[in-house]
Amino acid sequence: MFFNISPLDVVAIMLLAVIIFGPDKLPKLIQDASRMIRKLREFSDSAKEDIRKELGPEFKDFEFEDLNPKTFVRKNLLDNDSLGLKDIRSSFDLKDEVAAVREAVQEGGRTVRTAGGPASAAAANGADPLRKSEPLRPGERPPFDADAT
Repeated sequence: MFFNISPLDVVAIMLLAVIIFGPDKLPKLIQDASRMIRKLREFSDSAKEDIRKELGPEFKDFEFEDLNPKTFVRKNLLDNDSLGLKDIRSSFDLKDEVAAVREAVQEGGRTVRTAGGPASAAAANGADPLRKSEPLRPGERPPFDADAT
């Protein structure tokens, strides 16, 4: 509400106001500020009521906070699941697919397959591209594919 103003900041602002306006003018200034805030609230409430009245009876429970796009989406799409969005969201759960790929990579050992290397040629011949191929010899570097990096 007060933009994270600490009690020490409030005391500092009060002391600054007393120093700037003086102790004799400060009560009148506070009354004027509170009167202005009250008038602004009344003006805002009457404007909201006029807009609701002009929109008609079907919008009598209309809230202006709903005009915020985030609030609108949360209220109309995420809370109300008439469109089946929870099923769509759950279909994007990739944990099982990622686990299967991780296991396949771990079973592949230390070999690295490139896009045009022996694995793609074996796949074209109908062989399993994830089949474990021969491990690299000590000191041998894995194949390097400039297009893939």
